[in-house]
Amino acid sequence: MTTKGNKFYKTLIINTLNKISVYNKCRKDFLCEIFVLFLCIKGRINFLQFGRFGKYKEQRYRQQFEKPFSFLDFNKELTLSNGGNRFAIAFDPCYINKSGKKTPGISWYWSGCAGQSKRGLEIGGIAAIDLDNHTAFHLEAIQTMIENKETTSLTQWYIDVIQQRAETLLAISHYFVADAWFSKKPFVDAITSMGMHFISRFRDDADLKYHFKGLQSKGRGRPKKYAGKIDPKNIDKDYFELISKNDETIIYSAIVYSKSLKQDVKLVHVTYINSKGKESYKLYYCTDINFEALDILEYYQSRFQIEFLYRDGKQFTGLDNSQARSQNKLDFHFNASLTAINIAKIEHWLSVPKDKRKSFSMSDIKTMNHNRLLLDRFFDVFGINPYSTKNQNYVKELIYYGTIAA
Repeated sequence: MTTKGNKFYKTLIINTLNKISVYNKCRKDFLCEIFVLFLCIKGRINFLQFGRFGKYKEQRYRQQFEKPFSFLDFNKELTLSNGGNRFAIAFDPCYINKSGKKTPGISWYWSGCAGQSKRGLEIGGIAAIDLDNHTAFHLEAIQTMIENKETTSLTQWYIDVIQQRAETLLAISHYFVADAWFSKKPFVDAITSMGMHFISRFRDDADLKYHFKGLQSKGRGRPKKYAGKIDPKNIDKDYFELISKNDETIIYSAIVYSKSLKQDVKLVHVTYINSKGKESYKLYYCTDINFEALDILEYYQSRFQIEFLYRDGKQFTGLDNSQARSQNKLDFHFNASLTAINIAKIEHWLSVPKDKRKSFSMSDIKTMNHNRLLLDRFFDVFGINPYSTKNQNYVKELIYYGTIAA
């Protein structure tokens, strides 16, 4: 992991802001300040901490968080300028721990970590999965706000969120990836109507049918379309094409009909074999029937990179630390927290040649930036010149102090 000063963060932020819109110097300075603070402050990250470690008063941060900012456009520019050539759009809700009674949107939401519904907030996270670099870029987090649960379902809320951003998402990729919960006809139809192809996984008991390829009978009636239901535990290997086989996985692929989605899909049947020889299977699919089977598998498995964004956000950039009760402030905090990870990833990891990269570690980045924050304060107070030839090696040693993978 390489260390870089705050000026590299600020250069990246300013250059990206200049490409997407016109902001005055006051707003640009604040955005540079806040993204750097998310990467420097250890412990809880809230307005009180911003006032302690930043150069503005606490009230200034509260006021600036209330103002709107286009995180989707900002992160899109970061993604396309610094990522690879192949992307997929991923969507995944994330539970945010939040107490109190007056916060907008507070309700009961599913928490994957807890394995049950918990009271708090939820964000719908949209990310760009970079297939070439095997990582994810945060695009935007939208808080779930269903005012009337009798007329608007959770699925419909997610559909509306994505459709409102369709034009921007299509500029990044035409492939949309989500987990098995979203394999529902209304959701899949909404994605395909936008001009995107949907990649996901079926339930193990999904109702799938073989296409009939035999001779049609000459009697009356409609020609036979299907040749029976697919048993995932015992597929017809004459119908399916063998794609790959090794000691751990066996991969078959075919074009089949999904009864739940009411359309043909490209199905990838994967049999996993553990060390004891026990077999299990999973059913992956894509609405693009011409898409390569191994690409479907790669795109879906890369979807999990969005989970690492949430993990790093909660552990290191204060994703669930906001004490605000304003919807605008909460929106700014969620997105700034995850956007800071993009900035760190670009400066410390993607800037390194691919063959020389080590594991991306937000823990080390936070440690280095926190050390730098303290050192800069010491330099100011004691009047030390850190850039002299004598001091440079000592400063570098102190910045790396406490890191794990550096």
